[in-house]
Amino acid sequence: MSALAMCERELLIFAAFWFVLGLADELAIDLAWLWLRATGRASTQRLPQGYGRDPLSGPLAVLIPAYREAGVIATTIAHALDAWPQRDLRLYVGCYANDAATLAAAMEGAGCDPRVRLVVHGARGPTTKADCLNRLYRALCDDEARNAMRFRGVLLQDAEDMVHPAALQAIDAALGAVDFVQLPVRPAIQPQARWIGGHYADEFTESHAKALVVRNALGAPLPAAGVGCGFARGALQRLAERRGDEASHGPFSPECLTEDYELGIELSREGRGSAFLRLRDADGALVATGSYFPATLDAAVRQKTRWVHGIAFQSWDRQGWTSRPVELWMAIRDRRGPLTALVLCAAYLLLAIDAVLMIAERGFGYHAVLPLSAPVKAMVAISFAGFIWRAVSRAAFTAREYGPAEGVLAVLRIPVGNVIAIMAGRRALVAYLRSLAGARVVWDKTEHAAHPASAHAAALPLRRVNA
Repeated sequence: MSALAMCERELLIFAAFWFVLGLADELAIDLAWLWLRATGRASTQRLPQGYGRDPLSGPLAVLIPAYREAGVIATTIAHALDAWPQRDLRLYVGCYANDAATLAAAMEGAGCDPRVRLVVHGARGPTTKADCLNRLYRALCDDEARNAMRFRGVLLQDAEDMVHPAALQAIDAALGAVDFVQLPVRPAIQPQARWIGGHYADEFTESHAKALVVRNALGAPLPAAGVGCGFARGALQRLAERRGDEASHGPFSPECLTEDYELGIELSREGRGSAFLRLRDADGALVATGSYFPATLDAAVRQKTRWVHGIAFQSWDRQGWTSRPVELWMAIRDRRGPLTALVLCAAYLLLAIDAVLMIAERGFGYHAVLPLSAPVKAMVAISFAGFIWRAVSRAAFTAREYGPAEGVLAVLRIPVGNVIAIMAGRRALVAYLRSLAGARVVWDKTEHAAHPASAHAAALPLRRVNA
């Protein structure tokens, strides 16, 4: 038992140190956000009634890669065409020849609308999402050459997305000033999946209402979420030309699991830069991309594995580090997933050891408490206070967007998110080591069966707020 007590103390010191360091990082974001709110620089603009129906400044293309999405792609296409009536819109939907079900569903959703272009990838799916996007980009280039026209901008959406009616016009307007614009992501909570699916709402809501707002204000490069984002056509062309022949490749890196993240960072650093737009429509609804996130543990772990692998490991290799302080800070925040998983694993192991020692003390009279130094006691106290602060912050942001009941559940869902993070971190490390050994990177995608825009989906209504 003495060895177990010693292990307990070492784990406590390790976890407390990294918790304090992480809390300092989060506190810096919190203080910056509070300052922006106090000075009015973090206010959310309210759009006028009817915004989103005006003609576009120029043709816009929306790229939607789809593999095994027969359950949602028809609804996604039909909803986008209805929400965005502009004639200068073109939807490029990428399917695969070995996925006839998705192709048939996409044709059903498109109907007879001439604004939809279905593109069949010549390779057997899945390749990677970036590879599918490059195929759509080449189809876009072919259309420009064939019709002697040029798109003004390119948007990215996923096959399961529910777009907001005001999003297209908002992105169109922003592309007049910047090369990359990102709107928030607003996960739709499924009543039957409030724990695993719901934890995405907590994380995205706090991140896209606070962290990205601070990041944008500091002028740091912004990551693209892969949905609800728009790029200036010229910026994509420059990037494609830098990476190779535009006609045969494209601006997206086929070997990258998080090509959207990488694309946003690169375009933020050059040209006219980037902007994060946080807007509400006339009714108070957030102008954001809605979708159902994974509802099962396995699906959530696989999805977050892809994020950790792509952002933490691949970005380290592909983009390296910078000497610019703010950008370095944000890069560390983005790539901390594996370390976070390790620290959380140590913390939960510490709890298990504490339980064993408590049982030994109460049941068998064994008592082995090793002394803690004053600095360690201070770190433990700071960690506990920091946890309370983080829980209150998470609850407040979630409650503001989804209501008080979800705010309470947000606190209870914190362990759920932690367990998923631990499992995804371990799985991402294994996948990364396999890729170093030569394993092919594939699109380990999430399949979807329900869509928040469907009349038969049990989606929660949008919460209307005043700011």
